[in-house]
Parts: sequence; structure tokens; C-alpha cells
Amino acid sequence: MLNGLTVVDIVIWFAVFLFSISFHESAHAWTSDRFGDPTARHLGRITLNPIPHIEIFGTVIFPLAGLITGGIMLGWAKPTPVNPNLWSDKKKANILVSAAGPISNAILAIIAFAIVKLLLVSGILGFPVNGGPFDIVGAPGGQASLLVPISKLLSIMLTLNIALGIFNLFPVPPLDGSHVLESLLPPAIEEAYAQIRPFGFILLIALIYLGVFTFIFRPVMNGVVYLLFGPGYSY
Repeated sequence: MLNGLTVVDIVIWFAVFLFSISFHESAHAWTSDRFGDPTARHLGRITLNPIPHIEIFGTVIFPLAGLITGGIMLGWAKPTPVNPNLWSDKKKANILVSAAGPISNAILAIIAFAIVKLLLVSGILGFPVNGGPFDIVGAPGGQASLLVPISKLLSIMLTLNIALGIFNLFPVPPLDGSHVLESLLPPAIEEAYAQIRPFGFILLIALIYLGVFTFIFRPVMNGVVYLLFGPGYSY
């Protein structure tokens, strides 16, 4: 057991992570294709198969290190290739193609939230029975053997996609938020902003280390937990 996580827990987290980033990158590729750029589609990037999306450090080493050391699982995939010269509306496409990734994470989080809420309201799932809101969601009468792994999978899907959505909206290169911001900045400021691109990774590590990500993520998760379970629970 590593930091309270069993091998099975780590496998589930990583499997959900791979699915989520594959959905994320497919959303980028699909949206770019809709604006007239088939580059990513021709390279097989509109797929839920994680293999074409994997970037060893960002998809394997960094997220697993974060999870095992007690942090949240964050990471990135191989950048989706686009050719802006083929876009029918370059400014609109740059915003929407970039935003498609975080939007895809929001969609997955909403789906997971809706299923858990439906199961709670219908009485199929009971409220958490262990320390935290997502430790175990037990079934009424203690018949939780099948529902525990299902609820764990859903809670990981919810938590992880909220985290990935927030992380990718950070306006730090090369994350999606930086591309959206660049499209909205006046040309003079955009040129100055581009100067931080070589230092993007260092800035990301600093923001995570200084707790900026947690400062944003925790209140959002507490709001989600409140909507799911009501008062008395926190993330």
C-alpha cells in the first residue's frame, strides 16, 4: 500500500486518467476537424485508445508521482497537432479548439455527478459510511459489495475530471487556458505574454507547489460534495 492507496486503487485511478485524457485530446482533434483542419484526424487522434495520446512524462510519470506522493493526479497527453492555416475562422477556432479539452472534462464530470446523484436519490446507493465523502458510498442495508467499486469508479471520474478541467484552464503555456487567453489579448500584450512560454513548465510546478491549484480546486470540490450529499460532508 502506497500512501493509503492499494495497487487496485492506483490501477483504477490511472485507467480513469487515461480514458479522461483520451477523451480530452479527442475533443481537441474533433473540434479542429470541424473547423476544417483534418490534421489530427488523419493522425488517428480522434480515438479513445490512449496509445496515440500518451506522452511518457506527462501521461505516466508525472501523474503517477503526484498520486503516489499524496497529491491529486494531474498530467497531460501528447499535444494534438493542428494546422491553423486550415481553420475556416482562425480566432474562433483557436478559442474553441483549445476550450474543447476542458469542456470535455466538464462533460465527463457532469455525467459522473448525475449518475451518483441519481443513485443516491433513488436509494440504490446509501450515503458515505467511511471517513470522507468518496471513501465508500455504501448501499442501504450494507449490501455494498457490487456498488462499492462502481461508486469508487464514478467518484474518481468526477474528482479527476474536475481537477483536469481546472488544471488545463490555467493560463500558463502550454495548457489550454493559455491558448484561449492569447486569442483574447491585444497583439502587443500577446507578444509579451508569449515570452513566458519557455518557462511554462517551471511556472506550473511553482503554482502547484505554492498551493494555487489546491486553493481553487478544494472549494470547487466542496461545492460538488455539498450538492451531492448536503451539509456535513467536505472534500
